[in-house]
Amino acid sequence: MTTLYQALMLILDVVWFVMIAHILLSWLLGFGVLNPRQPIVAQLWQGLSRLLEPIYGPIRAILPNTGGLDLAPLVVFIIVIILQRALQNNAGFFLG
Repeated sequence: MTTLYQALMLILDVVWFVMIAHILLSWLLGFGVLNPRQPIVAQLWQGLSRLLEPIYGPIRAILPNTGGLDLAPLVVFIIVIILQRALQNNAGFFLG
């Protein structure tokens, strides 16, 4: 069961880091620090977006339309943190 606990925590950590990278890249693109027409920047943005869209899509379908403000990353970020804390608080179940 320790392996299951570690695997779940690793998956949540990877999702957390990918989301942080996506959020930071969106800010850098939004403020004009990075040029989205550069091939490396475009590939990185498209890759991160493709990774996270299956997670963000169902959340966006539930959330109300807020215009230009996308709240899906915030909601998913909160869910990931809650899942991490729930796993940590119940680690005794996994670690025996």
